Amino acid sequence: MEENLQIIDHFLMIRMPEEIDHHISGAISRRADQLMLDREVQDMVFDFSDTQFMDSSGIGILAGRARKMACFGGKVYVIHAADRIRRILKMSGIEKLVEIMEEEQNG
Repeated sequence: MEENLQIIDHFLMIRMPEEIDHHISGAISRRADQLMLDREVQDMVFDFSDTQFMDSSGIGILAGRARKMACFGGKVYVIHAADRIRRILKMSGIEKLVEIMEEEQNG
């Protein structure tokens, strides 16, 4: 898990796993919170490049981190979400708390 979290220019970059469920969501949340408090993190970026499955616990990860980042004036971003994951995120209403970055279309 550790190699999937890194800090780049005050951004905490979190590469999400292939499957996100309640078994892994607690570990991701705890580690993200720890790094947010221990380091000078201004924003969080969740990279969904590898994610094929996500249940409601993935929404919980994002919502919880967004609320905590808001206390420090930071934001949470979602990048590289596949259409299926993007639909889940949009249906949940999480866009009120996090910014879902749109993929640029080539051609």
